[in-house]
Amino acid sequence: MMCMEESLNDQRDVPPAPGAEQYPALDLVNSVVALPGGRSQDFLDTPAEATRWLFTHGLATPEAVLRADDAARLRALRTHIRSLITSSALGQPAPEQALDAINEALRSVPAAALLHWDPARGLHRAAARPNTKVVDHALARLAADAADLLTGPDTERLTACGSTPCNRYLLRHGRRHWCSTRCGDRARAARAYARRTRSGIRDGS
Repeated sequence: MMCMEESLNDQRDVPPAPGAEQYPALDLVNSVVALPGGRSQDFLDTPAEATRWLFTHGLATPEAVLRADDAARLRALRTHIRSLITSSALGQPAPEQALDAINEALRSVPAAALLHWDPARGLHRAAARPNTKVVDHALARLAADAADLLTGPDTERLTACGSTPCNRYLLRHGRRHWCSTRCGDRARAARAYARRTRSGIRDGS
């Protein structure tokens, strides 16, 4: 099993898409990356990797341990959020199954912070986060973040990366439609190659 440092290095090899640092739900959708040559990289592929992803996004403590079914739930939520983002970006109706999954995650934990008292802090409010429900709380927070993204002013900026075969989404800035410099370079190279090919065909005709 790879160590946490190796896993974090792997994830840093793929820089966050614009908007992903602001919206963890967008980074969740982008946590499986399509690569050239039909390859892909999934940062939630194993329970250990899913645990590390939650930890790096402030959604789990260092001692948290996810099981295989927990990681599967996180990947399932990713699929549903991606479905909603795709339908929103294309101007299509939201899939009912995805809506149900998001709402189920939102209902799974208390919505209000509870009132507590201790000698050091006195009265204070804090959300209930029993260790046995780490995944429930993480899924609820990601679902809420996705709901905010899909109903807020940034919705109109949601777009898919314009570089094949990339499958990531981003928040568009100006005319930029690429999730990274790497994808932008690849798209420009593809356009330049297409122009040379067309020019060669015309010259040879």
